[in-house]
Amino acid sequence: MATEFPEGVLATSPSQQRPAIGKAPFKMPAYFPILVSTIALVIISALISPRTMSPISLSAMLPFAAILAVAAVGQTLVVQQRGIDLSVGGTISLAAVLVAAGPVKHQIPTLLMVVIVLLVCAVVGWVNSLLVTRLMITPLVATLAINAVLVGVVLLYTGGSTAATPDGLSNFVSFKILGAPTLLWLSILLVIILAVVASKTVFGRQFVLSGANPATAITNGIKVERNVVLAYVLAAVCYGVAGIFLAGYLQNVTASAGNSYLMSVIAVVIVGGTPLTGGRGTIIGTAIAALFMSQLIQLVLTLGAPTATQMLIQAIAISVAAILGAVRGGKNKRKKSAKSKAAA
Repeated sequence: MATEFPEGVLATSPSQQRPAIGKAPFKMPAYFPILVSTIALVIISALISPRTMSPISLSAMLPFAAILAVAAVGQTLVVQQRGIDLSVGGTISLAAVLVAAGPVKHQIPTLLMVVIVLLVCAVVGWVNSLLVTRLMITPLVATLAINAVLVGVVLLYTGGSTAATPDGLSNFVSFKILGAPTLLWLSILLVIILAVVASKTVFGRQFVLSGANPATAITNGIKVERNVVLAYVLAAVCYGVAGIFLAGYLQNVTASAGNSYLMSVIAVVIVGGTPLTGGRGTIIGTAIAALFMSQLIQLVLTLGAPTATQMLIQAIAISVAAILGAVRGGKNKRKKSAKSKAAA
């Protein structure tokens, strides 16, 4: 007769240590709630305002949703490391203005200017990380200060005037493949690459662990500080990519091009399922949430609501997502506590 072991007790003999044969229980992906919500929103939009689902409306909305997704994915990486980056707007504006005005102002080829812009953004992220990790300044304060500096630099650089994007960049970003602009396909590719690295590689899992439980990560030899630095640098590069896409798509860039993205990015990260406590999070969920928020705003504005309603929608979305996240987190803690007591 086979020996039975209570749950939580490990067998000691080799025969008893064999894993149970059978399929592992199916587990819903972390982005399942926002995916279902987005599908429901699409159905509702098609029923109450078919115009928002027309090819013209979608072609106007999807590029901006893609730009928002790229910036929000960068913020997700920082939030996963228990930080926050409020330099989003300034970095996007800086990237957009430099890539638009730089080629003409400094006689630099557009492609080389794109590389320079991304390097500049990486330096911005590195400075943010140094303020947080070495000078121990609260991320909220450090990144807000850097954002103020960036806004000032952009105003000085442009003199408050509008910069026209080079035709080469505009044509590339807007060039359509299978009916969708290049920037949309590049955004999807970037999201997929980061999602695969985060969830399917050893480095990605270590990155997530260092944010979820820094003490355990350090015990296991993971360099937590290095991951924090990497998060801020990659985030700033993502903001740079978003700024380049924005400049190419708008064709004319102002010094305040990225100012509206701060609230939107934070809303998308939270709605996408990444808690501000760090650790857990999903890059795919963030990207889907960018689509959800963009379509929701478009639907509300199409129904006749004033433009100012956009901020209200984002605030409500953040509040609802935060409340649901707190409820879900409370349930998970109670389940873990119950399991611990049962094991004891």
